[in-house]
Amino acid sequence: MKQLIILIGIFAFSITNAKSQDIHFSQMAMSPLTLNPALTGAVYDFQANVNYRNQWLTVGEAYQTISASADTKLNFNYKHNKKAYFAVGVDFYHDRAGLVTVASNNFNLHLATHIVLTEHSTLGLGVQTGYGLRSIDYSAARWGSQYDGYQFNPLLSSGEAAVGTSFGYFDVGAGMVYRYSKFDSRIGQNDRFSLTAGFAAYHLNRPAYSFQGHGGEKLYMRFTGFVNFDIGIHNSHSILQPAIYFFQQGPAREIMIGMYWKYMLVEDSRITNFINQTSIAGGLFYRNQDALVAKFIFDWRGMGIGFSYDFNVFNSLIQASKSVGAFEIALRYVIPDWTRRPYISGGRSQF
Repeated sequence: MKQLIILIGIFAFSITNAKSQDIHFSQMAMSPLTLNPALTGAVYDFQANVNYRNQWLTVGEAYQTISASADTKLNFNYKHNKKAYFAVGVDFYHDRAGLVTVASNNFNLHLATHIVLTEHSTLGLGVQTGYGLRSIDYSAARWGSQYDGYQFNPLLSSGEAAVGTSFGYFDVGAGMVYRYSKFDSRIGQNDRFSLTAGFAAYHLNRPAYSFQGHGGEKLYMRFTGFVNFDIGIHNSHSILQPAIYFFQQGPAREIMIGMYWKYMLVEDSRITNFINQTSIAGGLFYRNQDALVAKFIFDWRGMGIGFSYDFNVFNSLIQASKSVGAFEIALRYVIPDWTRRPYISGGRSQF
């Protein structure tokens, strides 16, 4: 009985603390709209991403998250007027957590405008609005009052007050992104350099977030900040991509710092319409007081696949999880420039 009460207490504590925390992915570069609404259209003329994350496989029921997003620039001739351009994006995610299946479904619309400051830099402002639906399945829950002195008896009443099984809410967020990008001055010289930095705030309207049907419990605002770089190593095929990410939501804080090493197997052409870039990248990131994250990305002609694994070697769950953290896989498709979009010539698909 004592062990059962302890388990119930741990479960209740985890639900209380998890309910106000958003989903997150370790591969932020491949889930940009969960990082900052102003990343809509900031880097590519078009991109689409799909992400899957499986977490805590050895601690009870695994937490599973899947998301999909797409964003595109709207006025494709912005390069001629040199003033500003607009972008739009959408994203959706589904998250399932725990034995009682706490499920979250969110759909969001993102709008952004990017002001062209100089030949190499832009300042982006983005807003996000959406709707979330959260549900819980109480049929798998076990309560202390259902223990008959010998074993668990599901026929006994839990004695708990009736609460709702689902609720919905509207959501609003906003962000800002600065980007500086300078490509190679000469083909093969690899003196490229880019810097992207941003700050965002989600849940600005503090929506009600309770299964009990009252508005006293509000969703914490989530703040994100990041800086990442692309630094070409002169006269080589290598690019260094250091980055730092910061997240704060209520009492929960996360800092992730690390670097990718990217190797260009085939460089993209800047004179003709052939864009045949092929590259591999690997990196190691540290998440404060939690995990080491190993990441890998392979890009081929605008199509990319990424893998990552979180080794939770620093947090208090290490004994229960046996250092088994989270596995992620991500798919990405990008069109860097609509004016150089794919076409068919001589029987060969060129991108």
